Parts: sequence; structure tokens; C-alpha cells
Amino acid sequence: MFQHASQKHKHLSWRESYQTELRIYDALSLVLALAAAQALRFGWLQGLLQVDVLPVPYWLVGLLLAVGWWLWLELRGTRGVRLIGNGAEEAKQLVTASLTLFAAIAIASYAFNVPTARGYILIALPLGTLALFAGRMWARRQLMQRRKNGLNMSRTMVVGRFPGAVELVGELQSRPDAGFNPVAVYMPTSHHQLPQSLHSVRVPVNALAPEERPSVQGIMQACREHDIETLVMAAAVPLNTTEIRHLGWALADERIRLVMNTGLTDVAGPRIHTQQLVGLPLIHVATPRFTRSKKIVKRIIDVTGSLAALIILFPVMLVLGILVKAHDGGPAFFAQERVGIDGTRFRMLKFRSMYTDAEERKAALMAANESQGDVLFKMKDDPRVTAPGKWMRRFSLDELPQFINVLNGTMSLVGPRPPLASEVDKYEQHVYRRLRVRPGITGLWQVSGRSDLDWNQTVRLDLYYVENWSPVQDVIIMLRTVRAVFASEGAY
Repeated sequence: MFQHASQKHKHLSWRESYQTELRIYDALSLVLALAAAQALRFGWLQGLLQVDVLPVPYWLVGLLLAVGWWLWLELRGTRGVRLIGNGAEEAKQLVTASLTLFAAIAIASYAFNVPTARGYILIALPLGTLALFAGRMWARRQLMQRRKNGLNMSRTMVVGRFPGAVELVGELQSRPDAGFNPVAVYMPTSHHQLPQSLHSVRVPVNALAPEERPSVQGIMQACREHDIETLVMAAAVPLNTTEIRHLGWALADERIRLVMNTGLTDVAGPRIHTQQLVGLPLIHVATPRFTRSKKIVKRIIDVTGSLAALIILFPVMLVLGILVKAHDGGPAFFAQERVGIDGTRFRMLKFRSMYTDAEERKAALMAANESQGDVLFKMKDDPRVTAPGKWMRRFSLDELPQFINVLNGTMSLVGPRPPLASEVDKYEQHVYRRLRVRPGITGLWQVSGRSDLDWNQTVRLDLYYVENWSPVQDVIIMLRTVRAVFASEGAY
């Protein structure tokens, strides 16, 4: 018993070490940010002796604020185990905790008539929050690097039925950045039924006969045998509610984390809500709807962004147009019919990156199509691409005229890839959902691999975007696009 407890503490050490790193980064970030806020508001020397607002110097106020902020982040659980490596949720918790703290300070200051330098507070809040973000991003980047090397992973066992448990293992193996290392599977199936890909995962030591039901005692014994840190239940777990409750208690006693897979895929967090009903947690999934207000917000972002881009990039576009025209004497622009929102047709503008007879030569190259799914046409070394077209495509410069399409309302800054009519004719029924929004210059497909993605991956990303759109998601995609363009990832 004591030996087993010692092993658990050993496994917890990397998490505790990472949480200690977060505490150090948070402390340094807050001290530097609040020192900078004092310098910006009062100046270094004057700030050290500033007493005309409060009866104490503001360097002491800043120090107390840093300590209080740091402790508040600890009390709010922003360094908790469940947030390790989860950048979006971690950022959300940091913002919520910081805003709550400063709201409390403002209320207390007003209620007790305590004079404060409002300029200092207005500088300290955004500066401190940004500094915390920077520290957390650096810590998370180091964590991801260690996980790529197989470190800081949680030994995980999957409990479920065949084949759902096998699919879940595959998902966990494909995302090492999530921190789950599946080392065992516990499910009712015979050894010979397991696919070869699963034999490398130290399984079927705990495979049961098809007619045998898993038990709490058997699962706990398997956890001890494999030194499990996290137990993941597949959606169709062969346990009743009483057994799951007892298993949860047993796992808590052993300090083993319990994670349950709901079976929901491609559903963003804001659409998921939980409700307790007589001790039974129910999950509500909000229906995706593009309301009128959302459409107005997206259109305002599109008009503002495209207009600014056209004004700023006009000299670059002028030079590119001249280069394309001078290369072979053909037109600088290429207008191609594409399918837009709700199946409407429009002319999408691009700088011409292929020879003028490209469409006529396409049929002869179909046998060399490198795209899976027989919907898209892709070639890494397409002979129809001109010399200027190759480097323009590498950095997506050929797509700059599409800002005109965004301005006239046929496209959006962010959205699914605009398809050809011939591609739409090959769509399966569910794929038509990607036409419910305007196509975009960039999208999840571009920042996730661009031409390196196969057809099924592209569709999955586009449908995820359609189902879970938000203004924040658009901003994040645009920021990731800049990185993808300069890295030339999957561009050809």
C-alpha cells in the first residue's frame, strides 16, 4: 500500500513541477508588469515616493497588488491539473480571474472611499494580463516540447467496448500534445479480435471474454498492474450508473484521474452546457445558429478588414500585377466561377498563377491527381504553374485580389474554401452544410495544413467552423494564417 502511494507521488511530481513553474512565471510576470505600470503612470523615481493619492508609496501598493493577484490566481484554480496544456481554457480562466479581482478592487475602493490612481489601474490590468499570457504561453510551449519527446505524459487506460475503445486509443495516440499516453485497454473482447495497431499499446492483458462484464474490482486491479494515472471511459462503457459511481470513488482514493468521453465530436466548448438532475449530470448541446446579429458582426469585420487590407497592400498588388503581366503577356487577374453561400455562384478573383491554357491541360493531368477522395485536384509540381506563380502561391500572394470579393460580399475573410461547381456536384449530402456560410480567403483548412490535408480532413475542419463560428475564432484563425503563410506550410 505504501509502495503504491509512493509510485503515485512519483507520477504526480511532473505535474507538481509544472505547477511550480507556473507559479514562478506568474510571479515574475506580475512583478514586471506592475513595475512597468508604475513607471508609465508615475515615472520611476517619482513613483517610488508617490504619496499624494494614498498615504503609502505606490511601489508598496504595486507589490501588495502583485501578491494579491498571484494568490487570487491560485485560489481560482488557474494552475489546476485540468488546465495543464489546455491553452484556450487556461486563457479564459486567467481573464475571468483578473477581471473579477479588479472589479472587487473597484467596488471596495468606491464603498470605502479609498482614493486610487485610476490611470495606474487602467494600465496595470491589461499589462498584467498580457504578461500572464506571455508567461503561460512560454510554459505551455516548453510542456508541448517535452511531450513531443515522450515526457510529461499521463499513463492512461481506456475502458469501453470494441471498437469504440480502439478508436479512442487511436485518437489519444494521434494527439500526444494532450498528454495522454494509452498503455492499456480494458474491454470485453478476445485477444485475436484486436487490430495489429493496438498490440503495441500493452493491451489485452486486460481483455475479457465477450460474455464477461467489466467490474469495478477488475478495473482497479488493472489500474494497479499498469500503474495508471488517468482512466478514460469510452462513450459506450459497459458499466451501469451505480458501478460508475463506485468506480469514481475508488479512483479518487487511488488519486487516479477519471475522464469520460461523451461521444460528441467537433463540438466547441461554448455549445456544451451541463445540468444536474437528481445527481445525474446531463449535457446540453446548443443548436448552431447563425443569428442576424452574428451575421452583422461578421460583415462589419469583413468590410473593415478587407478595406484596410486593400489600402495597405495596394502597392504590393500593383507590383504583382505588373510581374504577372510581364511574364507571358497574359492577363494579370484570373476570375473563376466558384460556389458561395447557399449555392450561389460568383467570380472569385486571383492573380493568375498558371499559364492561360491551364484549364485545357487539366484533363490530361487528372491521372496524376494527388488528392484523395476524387473531389479536389492537387499536384505539388503542377506543370501549368508559371514561375512567378510558384513563389506567389508559396506565400499566398495570388489570393490578395480576393479582398475585393470580401468587400463586395461574395466572400468573407474567414470561412470554408470556395469550391468549384464540379466539386459541389460530387458532395455527399452532409458536406453541403459547408455552404451555409460565405467562403473565406482563409479558414481552418489553411491554418491546419492547407494542401497537405486530404479531402475528409478538409471537410471536417470546414464543418467544424460552420457549426462553431464565433468572432474570437475568426481572429484566432487570422492570426494563425499569418504564421502559416510565412512558414509556407502545405502551400503548392
